[in-house]
Amino acid sequence: MDGVAKFAVGLFSGVLSGAFGVGGGLITTPAIRLLLGYPALIAVGTPLPVILPGALTGAVTYWKRGSADVRAGITMGLIGSIGSVAGAMLSQFVGGTVVLLATAALIAWASADMLMQHRTAVRAEAAVGESESDEGVLPGLDGGRPEKRRTLGLVLIGALAGFYSGFLGLGGGFVIVPGLTRYLGMPVKRAIGTSLVTVAVLAIPGTIAHSMLGHIDWPLALMLALGVVPGAVIGARLTERASDRAVRLSFAILLAAVGVWLAVSEIGGLHL
Repeated sequence: MDGVAKFAVGLFSGVLSGAFGVGGGLITTPAIRLLLGYPALIAVGTPLPVILPGALTGAVTYWKRGSADVRAGITMGLIGSIGSVAGAMLSQFVGGTVVLLATAALIAWASADMLMQHRTAVRAEAAVGESESDEGVLPGLDGGRPEKRRTLGLVLIGALAGFYSGFLGLGGGFVIVPGLTRYLGMPVKRAIGTSLVTVAVLAIPGTIAHSMLGHIDWPLALMLALGVVPGAVIGARLTERASDRAVRLSFAILLAAVGVWLAVSEIGGLHL
């Protein structure tokens, strides 16, 4: 039953990875800690090698449908790789509980931002009609920003996502997707596909760093990975069939639920 539980966590994580471009660690980290009962730093480090196959699978699925900017994704991944290693080293210094509480706080912020974007998109739909709303572009962010500003945005988003990827053991998609949709005006489905490219790149240095720090349980990672790949394919297909508005709202609700769950559980278990 223990193996079945680990596979199930990996499968569910893969579905969310493919559906929302978050890499899967958003669910895997709290699940390892709260459902499977592993130490906090193991919960932070172990999702990173699991993220890689799921993110690659999801990224390829989106790319085949023309819903991933591979160049932008790789750019953010390479920039973020340096921050990923720095974040991993900092996690060792501050301890697992602090890292998980920081994870919950950042997830809550990302949820609030996506809810605001959803509200803005709904208002825009009412003003200009369904045709423009389906493109997933927020008012004032039409994707036509000058190239220099776009490049700067990719660098900043990549650096921030990389740091949090290493520090929190997450793929960084919960930073990348809101950043691309809000600040670069990218349609939400394309942002998710692009995020998965970045997440795949970021998982490599983060995995190496956390492995050297002893934060990865490799047998656990293998069991989780077995469920992640098929889950990522399922999640990507579900998102492609959904409206951008539904995807954005679902993403915000997911973030809020996970953030509250992780914060309440970790605060209540500080004595563990």
